[in-house]
Amino acid sequence: MAARATDFSAFGYLRAAAVAPRVRIADPLANARQIVDHLERLADSGAAVALFPELSLTGYTAEDLFGNTGLLHEAWRGLALVCECNSPVVAVVGLPWASPDSRLFNCAAVVSGGCVVGLVPKTCIPNHGEFYEGRWFASGAGLDLEVQSDLGAFRVGPNQLFQIGRHRFAVELCEDLWVPQPPGSAHSLAGAELLLNLSASNELVAKADYRRDLVRMASGAWLCGYLYAGAGASESTKDLVFGGHLLAAENGALLAESERFASGGGELLVEFDLDRLRQDRLRNQAFGASPRPGGHHLRRLAAVPPRLDELRRRLDPHPFVPDDAAVCDARAQEILAIQSVGLARRMRAAGVERLVLGLSGGLDSTLALLVCLDALKRLDLPAANLHGLSLPGPGTSEHTQTTVANLATATAIGLREVSISSAVARHLEDLDHQTENDVVFENAQARQRTQLLFNAANKVGGILVGTGDLSELALGWCTFNADQMAGYNVNASVPKTLVAHLVRWYAQHRAEAGLAAALERVLATPISPELHRTQAGGIGQQTEAIIGPYELHDFFLYHYVRNGFSPEKIFALAGLAFAGRYTGQEVKRWLRVFFERFFAQQFKRTTLPPGPKVGSVSLSPRGDWRMPDEAEAASLLAAIDALQTD
Repeated sequence: MAARATDFSAFGYLRAAAVAPRVRIADPLANARQIVDHLERLADSGAAVALFPELSLTGYTAEDLFGNTGLLHEAWRGLALVCECNSPVVAVVGLPWASPDSRLFNCAAVVSGGCVVGLVPKTCIPNHGEFYEGRWFASGAGLDLEVQSDLGAFRVGPNQLFQIGRHRFAVELCEDLWVPQPPGSAHSLAGAELLLNLSASNELVAKADYRRDLVRMASGAWLCGYLYAGAGASESTKDLVFGGHLLAAENGALLAESERFASGGGELLVEFDLDRLRQDRLRNQAFGASPRPGGHHLRRLAAVPPRLDELRRRLDPHPFVPDDAAVCDARAQEILAIQSVGLARRMRAAGVERLVLGLSGGLDSTLALLVCLDALKRLDLPAANLHGLSLPGPGTSEHTQTTVANLATATAIGLREVSISSAVARHLEDLDHQTENDVVFENAQARQRTQLLFNAANKVGGILVGTGDLSELALGWCTFNADQMAGYNVNASVPKTLVAHLVRWYAQHRAEAGLAAALERVLATPISPELHRTQAGGIGQQTEAIIGPYELHDFFLYHYVRNGFSPEKIFALAGLAFAGRYTGQEVKRWLRVFFERFFAQQFKRTTLPPGPKVGSVSLSPRGDWRMPDEAEAASLLAAIDALQTD
């Protein structure tokens, strides 16, 4: 499909490499040749930038040899070899550099277009435990020099930004990240979207876990991409062992990492979504309100990020549902806790001990049932305090009625069945409406059910619990002033794909045999509002045949609301995430449906009842999503219509 011809760099992706080459200690020319070999191999990889470890031209463990004039001279010659390399990849390599005032600095050299475009000195010099850098190196804090050399004119100082295309990166070195006020924080506030760290962090028991978390959390705190290259196992092992740990993180999430202790060195190639990071920064008022540092210098590079016809990073087709079993287990427990605690708190505030719930035999009301049971348990109230109502109408199937009965029996809740068919028929007669299976016929049923449920809640002195999920709210797949309304909607920020996951998890991990069987029956039932009369009494409507697959809509919803992506970018990413499952034409069709409905149905979200936020995406009009009912989608729909699917 169209994704094959897509240039993902146009959507803000930048591919970068972290490399841990084999080093020969105190042999800069040999090390430079190793670096050049890597750069030449990376030339056809689509990488725009290649990051090498701290002091990679000399080896980090050269110790007192750093004071040798010959080694410093050879390091500069090695840097010249890197400059002479024909690779278009911007190289960031480490070397010792002696300043004109006879101070020695541990530096990162940024090389592009055959010359050095900047030297960034390390500012935080460790001199404790196994580290002894203060013996050789001065801190680069406050340094700001302009240098004319045989390798180009460049600045030496920590406060530098480098721009490639429309993306900006900055550099810090090893210990700079581990201190209370890392330079990377200021670099990010000054505009760097990507931080590169040349490191030589040795391996100790559990240190890799701490290092990984440090990199990940730095990327989250600074809303940036973070690429880390650690010195490898070919460094001296006289007292320390280095593992060549390569890490990439983006806004708090680990994108990729290498295996450690590889004797032959290693490479980590990864894409950063820098447009997404810019969106995150624009939305984050804490980031926007933080004071900006002064004194940063910007160097625009002649290099251009290469075209990316594919992405190496994994694109999750179900961004709301974790694919790791351990994470899934913990996430399900946490979400159910948030939902049930929210409901229990509302019950205490209202001074009620009873709940009312309409049970349809579908996924949403089933999840709401499980949440209600947990809320009652938290308040030491019996399951019988949940009053379930089964409200069959003209389109209700025997299958779902049996499911409701099974759920009620398995959970020991109170259940009453009230047919709405005659009341709906009388209502339609009053309207002189003769047509069936149209919007009036459907909405009459939905509103009759809601009237009964609210009045039942009044009768028992309880709260009507809403069941509509986030995906339905996004699409407006609900009836205004009917299932759109409730006393408290526990599913308001749970998308459909996650609803199914939570019900399945409950069946597998918490339910006894009878309830588990009932839940599996729910999961096997086609999603349907059951508002159309069918001759056979079966399930006549199937929601996903009408409005499209929920897994696609949840993907669209996540990337539009959470990431602020354009329809073109969402389409391209969906083509990768769902390759082999949906054609380009299918993705385009349902993407248009999503945006048509998302904009046209905003008025239903403007008046939503309260409900707990459980994830990063919410459409609450009081919280995360404020949108005018009259917002226009014309330009977005035109962009979708222009998409090529061949």
